[in-house]
Amino acid sequence: MTLAELQAGQPARILAVDSDGTGVLRLMILGLVEGTPVRFIQAAIGGDPIEVDVMGAAVSLRLEQARFFQVELSQAGE
Repeated sequence: MTLAELQAGQPARILAVDSDGTGVLRLMILGLVEGTPVRFIQAAIGGDPIEVDVMGAAVSLRLEQARFFQVELSQAGE
């Protein structure tokens, strides 16, 4: 499952990152790295871009970029 496939409110943990994608390194600097817990906040009208919570900060990214982040669903408290 990728970050692009999460639904509103779903918590997850990043398993792997394909750093070859355009703009992915910038997102990694913002904290989207392996092991980081994330939570899908919302999608814009039309579904793109999306907004995720990363360590208490809201980060917006395009679905194209979100597909480079493999995630696993987790419990809200993890």
